[in-house]
Amino acid sequence: MNSKNRENKFLIQVVFFIAIVTIASGLSQLIMPEMVLTIIGGEVTPGGAHSFAIIGMFMVFFGLLAIHALSTETQEPVAIFWCAIQKLGATIAVAMGVSKGLFSALALVVAAFDLFSFVVMMVFWVSIRKNEALAY
Repeated sequence: MNSKNRENKFLIQVVFFIAIVTIASGLSQLIMPEMVLTIIGGEVTPGGAHSFAIIGMFMVFFGLLAIHALSTETQEPVAIFWCAIQKLGATIAVAMGVSKGLFSALALVVAAFDLFSFVVMMVFWVSIRKNEALAY
């Protein structure tokens, strides 16, 4: 196996891990929004918990989209790109929530993981776009 194939295999594994974490954390937000809000220092209100659960649902969808994309022959660059953008949006939203005092500094761990996820997914996206270009 050449170094490019090993690099792509490693990136696929990391993106798969990110997708699994996204699904698991999204499910926890969907099923137990009050508990997750409490952990990250958010104020628990009925409306806030409901909104947080909806965000969790979309996290599950994006995690599943990433896994679905990985399961195809081309790894679906468009899907990976938008999953990466979702991670960037989550990074910004959580950081803004911390800066506004809506979440505790502990939530910055979530933002850091989302930022890491964005970078990895963009590196992977560039890699599969290059492979796609070589196929033509």
